[in-house]
Amino acid sequence: MNIKDLYIEFFKERKHKQIPSAPVIPENDPSVLFNTAGMQPLIPYLMGQPHPYGTRLVDYQKCIRTNDLDSVGDKTHHTFFEMLGNWSLGDYFKKESLTWSFEFLTQKLHIDPKRLAVTVFAGNDKIEEDKESIAIWQSLGIKEEKIAKTKNDNFWIAGETGPCGPDSEIFYFNSKDEIPEVFDPEDERYVEIWNNVFMQYYKDENGNFSDLPKKNVDTGMGLERITAVLENVDDNYRSSIWQDVIKKIEEITNLDYQNHEKSMRIIADHLRTAVFIAADNSGIKPSNTDQGYILRRLIRRAIRHAKKLNIDINSNWEVEIALVIMNKYAKYYQELVTNKDVVLEVLTNEKIRFNKTLEKGLREFEKITAKLEGNVLNKDLAFKLYDTYGFPIELTQELSQEKNIEVDVEGFKEKFKAHQELSRAGASQKFKGGLAGNSEIETKYHTATHLLNAALKVVVDQNVHQKGSNITSERMRFDFSCDHKLTEEEKKQTEDLVNKWIDEGLDVTVEEMPKEEALKSGAECMFIEKYPDIVTVYSIGDVSKELCGGPHVKSTKEIGHFKIKKEEASSAGVRRIKAVIQDD
Repeated sequence: MNIKDLYIEFFKERKHKQIPSAPVIPENDPSVLFNTAGMQPLIPYLMGQPHPYGTRLVDYQKCIRTNDLDSVGDKTHHTFFEMLGNWSLGDYFKKESLTWSFEFLTQKLHIDPKRLAVTVFAGNDKIEEDKESIAIWQSLGIKEEKIAKTKNDNFWIAGETGPCGPDSEIFYFNSKDEIPEVFDPEDERYVEIWNNVFMQYYKDENGNFSDLPKKNVDTGMGLERITAVLENVDDNYRSSIWQDVIKKIEEITNLDYQNHEKSMRIIADHLRTAVFIAADNSGIKPSNTDQGYILRRLIRRAIRHAKKLNIDINSNWEVEIALVIMNKYAKYYQELVTNKDVVLEVLTNEKIRFNKTLEKGLREFEKITAKLEGNVLNKDLAFKLYDTYGFPIELTQELSQEKNIEVDVEGFKEKFKAHQELSRAGASQKFKGGLAGNSEIETKYHTATHLLNAALKVVVDQNVHQKGSNITSERMRFDFSCDHKLTEEEKKQTEDLVNKWIDEGLDVTVEEMPKEEALKSGAECMFIEKYPDIVTVYSIGDVSKELCGGPHVKSTKEIGHFKIKKEEASSAGVRRIKAVIQDD
């Protein structure tokens, strides 16, 4: 039995119910591009909404994080990873959580307890030291010298306000050196393998903390990291999780992984993530915005490194690698089977498109260098080749060297750094997410997406379905299946119908029922496979009925005036509406 299955069975034995992995494109937290952690899809339940499966939950969750995309290529970074997690929603607390974590690591995974060390919250001027966790760890046999106390690294809160509390991280000494007597969390030979978060306080707008009436536990352990630890490798890509993919790349290139590690890691990682994004039922396609932009960037970066390894780009190399990945994960994620052809089409089409872009870039390079005065390619031209034509600086240098032209690499790096900082500043809004993304206005927008979905079915076509959404406190964005640009009349009728339902003050009601019963009753949902057997159904009067996790207003009267600002293409067969809510 593998780690994933062992983990699920261990917590099932302790009365946890397994919940399905949510899609990588979030449905109920549209303030972020991707689900970045196991807890993210559970936000409504961590905020107090009852979960249909009860108070003890366990799962493995598909996660995507791209904030460190440029770091992929080293031994440990990945853009896609699987997070093992177990939760208590107002049920058990620190003792059970820490004890079970310790038991799983030492008894099921057979890790030597001497190699384990932990961190706990040291306390500050408002909250006392986490003495309870310290006492529990000592009762489990962790010596005082192996318990480090920190102020900043062991307190969790999603935003400025909201549920929060101390956490306790478990570290593994991943070295052949003699194990130190005293644990130093800054010692890089220690690897964090598990985090137990205890949500026991609420922080208000004035910075005051109060005890939560119901205390939650949220834990997470990265599968890639724990696998590398157990298999005693210091390079994640040498673990069993990656070996079949790496071997396929070696086979295609006729090269050994050793001496070509960086490019092979990037190809393996980026294609795995691209496969999961393209397989998601939200229908994301490569584009220049949001999730589509990330998908495009991943595929193109993989292609650039395939070229470095002298892969024949016109061969079906990307299909061969993708099939290995899909076969590996098909047992756990049905969408890889259902959407197999879609994935392969996305990868191949983007490869063809990028090859044409590269050809244009090469022609542009010839034009630029032919007009150069002197033998230096300045930072602006080097950055143009990167930004417009996808030329990495290494390619520009290589081509320039053949013409005895120097490249202002340092100047390029300065421009590239400024570009990254600008991108991160913009992305910070996209990735704020977490428990902070459920304000009153965002709740109104969430309910408005249900009304918009229902209105489009009336005005445009009953077969219109939601394909995705993105909500901020300023606006909503709604993607839906549609084969044509909406006419002005269709837009006006849709907007008028939404406002009619808002003005009618329709009640928003919620009920729990078996999934099959919900579907038979006409309830709609985006991702049927992600829902458990018992589901939450939100109804708005008799105009809308959807499987959803919330949050929602109680009456449509609370929403305000709905205004469509723009309607445009999102991807093939998918249209996008941007709309705002205005005060009456």
